[in-house]
Amino acid sequence: MQQRTPIALITGALGSGKTTLLRQILLGTDRRLAVLMNEFGEIAIDSRVLPGENLRIIELAGGCVCCELTGEFEAAVDEIITRFQPELIVVEATGVAEADALAVEVQDNLPQVRLDSVIHIVDAYASIEHPEVGYTARSQLRQADIILVNKIDLIDPADFEAVEGQVRKYNDRAFLHRCLRCDVDPRLLFGLEVQRPELTRTPHSGSTYHSFAFITGRILDRARFEHLIACLPSNVHRAKGFVQLDGEAFLFNFVAGRTDLESFPADKTELVFIGPHLETAQDAIIKNLRSCEK
Repeated sequence: MQQRTPIALITGALGSGKTTLLRQILLGTDRRLAVLMNEFGEIAIDSRVLPGENLRIIELAGGCVCCELTGEFEAAVDEIITRFQPELIVVEATGVAEADALAVEVQDNLPQVRLDSVIHIVDAYASIEHPEVGYTARSQLRQADIILVNKIDLIDPADFEAVEGQVRKYNDRAFLHRCLRCDVDPRLLFGLEVQRPELTRTPHSGSTYHSFAFITGRILDRARFEHLIACLPSNVHRAKGFVQLDGEAFLFNFVAGRTDLESFPADKTELVFIGPHLETAQDAIIKNLRSCEK
């Protein structure tokens, strides 16, 4: 069976830090990625231009490509998958893109991909200087699974709550992270790298991120597993991996309460859980997972 390619959407106003985040992802990954954006902006990486029917393709190191959309979005995604077979597609939406429409298009019109995550970048300084939130920004906030409050060095710490309160008016389910120059561990953003669960890090929000793995060769009861995932504590920001349920194997991805299970040839269950201060919930989660074993 052909596996669906995960696709992540990055939204945010002009100047919020989308290109900065993309640059960090491209320079820091050892995965085969494709980045689809409307313009290459500040990304300056040695590359060569390849012809494409629906996009202009820049070939990067490590098998990655950066693509500028010139045709229909659906056709461009199909061309990227056919030509490069990336492990992940990252889409930088324009600052005026309606994220809800883009997410619906991915889910309804692109059966060859699955929506991995929607990441929205908030410019903390601009939020204080111009606190009104327009229609497009509301659309992007509401659709987000992960919200990065960027440029926190440009505002007074006393204003953090005002910015985050403004965000929470439109989205109270997304995971929110304060950051400088979009410095965030990609394992929090994407459902990749399940083989390397070790993560102990203190981001600029002051929360210590922790991860742990659960591995078993036994089959899990699907109904009990799905109930467990639906009741995960709020500090589980990401969960991913491979799981065997009632004799079937799946690729599993969880973010902001949204769960995806896709048939996948795995010979055992290997799951990773990531979140702030997660060591406080680790024992209980593992105990509940053990109770799912047949």
